[in-house]
Amino acid sequence: MEEGKKRIRARAIMEIMGAPEEHVKKSMGMVLGKLKEVSSIKVLNEKVSDTTKIEDRPFWSMFSDVELEFTNLDAIMGFCLDFMPSSLEILEPLNFEFGKNDIEQLWNDLIGRLHHYDMMVKNLHAENVILKRKMKEYDPKAFEPKGSDLVREDKKE
Repeated sequence: MEEGKKRIRARAIMEIMGAPEEHVKKSMGMVLGKLKEVSSIKVLNEKVSDTTKIEDRPFWSMFSDVELEFTNLDAIMGFCLDFMPSSLEILEPLNFEFGKNDIEQLWNDLIGRLHHYDMMVKNLHAENVILKRKMKEYDPKAFEPKGSDLVREDKKE
């Protein structure tokens, strides 16, 4: 990070849930490793919980509480979109001052990412439709409605 520029310090909580337990531990390690590679973010402190079994479910949960230093608002937005924290708390500064161009850049970057994610979802949906069609050609019975699928919506309680 460049010296002399005002930094933004924040606290974030990131959670991972899945199975098996070892996969959850390994995934958290990978997420924290990737976070430390981002040049616009400095990890100041991290606390990682033990894994916890989710009651009545075959899943495990683990979270990390990290204190981070960002170079700018763009870095925070990138962090939120790339790492999807459960929560984010700005510790410093208490107030922000920025101009119209800063806000426009921030929102345009957000819009660009949302369009990118939208395109990815649409592509995955199209691939899914094609795969289902091809699977149906090979095994039509696999796509026949099951008993519960035949219940009309207006009859469901």
